[in-house]
Amino acid sequence: MKKSQRLRRATGAALAAVLSSAGLVAVAAPAAYAATPSDEVAKLPFTSFGAMVVDDAHERVYVTDGNKNYSGASSVLVYNFEGQRVGSLATDQPASGMALSADGATLHVSQSNRILTFDTATQTRTGASSTPYDTPCGREVAVAGGKTWFTETPYTGGSYCDRPDNSALLYGVNGTSSVNTGWNSEGRLRIESGPGAPDRLVMGQAGTNSSNNAFLATFDASGDNLVRGPQRRFADAEGKGALDLKDIAQSADGKRIAVADAAYGTRLLDASDLADAPAGYQPLPTGAKASAVAFSGDGKYVARGADASGSVSDLLIQPADPADGTTPMEFAFEGELDGSRVVPRGLDWAKDGSRLFAVTTDGYNHWLHVIKPPAAQYDSRFTGTLSTTPSKPVVGEPLGIRGKLELDGPAPAEAVKVEAVRKDTDGTTEVAPARVAADGSFTVLDVPDRLGEATYTLRFLGDVTHRPAEDVTLTVDVAKAPTSIELTAPAEATRAGGVEITGKLTGQGRSLPSGIALKVTRTDRFGTTGELTSASVAADGTFRIRDLPSKKGKTVYAVSYEGDDLHSGSSAQATVKITG
Repeated sequence: MKKSQRLRRATGAALAAVLSSAGLVAVAAPAAYAATPSDEVAKLPFTSFGAMVVDDAHERVYVTDGNKNYSGASSVLVYNFEGQRVGSLATDQPASGMALSADGATLHVSQSNRILTFDTATQTRTGASSTPYDTPCGREVAVAGGKTWFTETPYTGGSYCDRPDNSALLYGVNGTSSVNTGWNSEGRLRIESGPGAPDRLVMGQAGTNSSNNAFLATFDASGDNLVRGPQRRFADAEGKGALDLKDIAQSADGKRIAVADAAYGTRLLDASDLADAPAGYQPLPTGAKASAVAFSGDGKYVARGADASGSVSDLLIQPADPADGTTPMEFAFEGELDGSRVVPRGLDWAKDGSRLFAVTTDGYNHWLHVIKPPAAQYDSRFTGTLSTTPSKPVVGEPLGIRGKLELDGPAPAEAVKVEAVRKDTDGTTEVAPARVAADGSFTVLDVPDRLGEATYTLRFLGDVTHRPAEDVTLTVDVAKAPTSIELTAPAEATRAGGVEITGKLTGQGRSLPSGIALKVTRTDRFGTTGELTSASVAADGTFRIRDLPSKKGKTVYAVSYEGDDLHSGSSAQATVKITG
């Protein structure tokens, strides 16, 4: 078990308010940010994933590997709320689904040939009930109406488990026996129950061909037999929009059902008729496919998991009420130590919302994350006006943008940074972040490389205890870098001996181009001006001028550089008295 360093806060809009006293706060930001709430992560000894159950009473998390073969038993691994492995529950056949009884006293575990029960206080096996088939296809388990229900996929060999046209059955448990409910379908069945509606069982069709137009249905489990309630298929008249079911969750009050639909995103439905809720959740980030969904037991939050690559967000945490406009907290799982996406059905909450448990995978390895959002968050803001040094920016020359950031609440444990981007004719360029001093001051440093208007957008993306600040912008006009010419000339010279003048051309910003030829003119005491041979500038900027003047008296030598694409022109004069 370790503390994750690679889980990153990821893309999103400007920030919003504290979600609750438990501390889950929407802290999404306009660009990826390395600071996160506390995230403990344990590497699971699995190459597959079956199910996860959270036992609040004993602060334990149970995880199965969903092993799909007959070669040996698998274990139900037990972790504490800090992500430390504290035990295991022995099964004599591969284990897959799990469900916790309404009182939390009994854990039901499906293995390939029966349903086992364990006492959650002692973690000892207390019983078992038969199943109609001995199959490695795996089962889902749910408790609704005080009874245990499980899915069944008869096994006939080969790759039948994953075929979209296989048989899928729903059974109940009666003592040590199983009872066929008579409900069946094709593909796989997902079942879900929840404390908000303890007598309701939700069942959905998964793993089918899209042309099958998968269904979602609810059942009243309060009586001896299941009574079907509303059902829904999602494809339109043209067959588009069919459900690709990955996970189901019921809200804490039982009024809403959320569905992780890989083809659509997160669907939020009215539990009474399965119609779309009046307001839904915002779409997942582009490129993310819904894989998991879970409501916190206190009814305040929803977590939405996704299968996404790279820095695209894999996890969003936000208020359960979609009418709350608070921006989600977004995370991207990246790297070989954290996984790269949330697995289907891989999210669950501690009842009080203080912890979110997430299982991630890289396609082979699996990890258990224990995400503990901060206890509180405070506002932040940019104050005063931004200023620049130098006051007139030039191309190729360092530019400092000075400002001040105010942070409410306690001082951050680690120094915070201000991020910046520059937008000019070349597009948008990220600028190195600037560390914020204890007094809130900072200086963003950049070297603009294009002439003309450049707009800098400064951002504070938030940290564990502070919400992001509203962005501020500053537009500057980037000018050519200045040049200068220094001349060293004699005060007097003779016509016969001639005049020798040395000099140096210097420029700010980018290096001056090679092969520069300076214009040289001579003006005698009668006001006659003539152009002399140009002066060639050496690599170190030096040059030399030689002349044999024909007139006596005060003579003015003028040297000028016309400039280039990145440098302005400059000139200098030297006056020499010609005698003899």
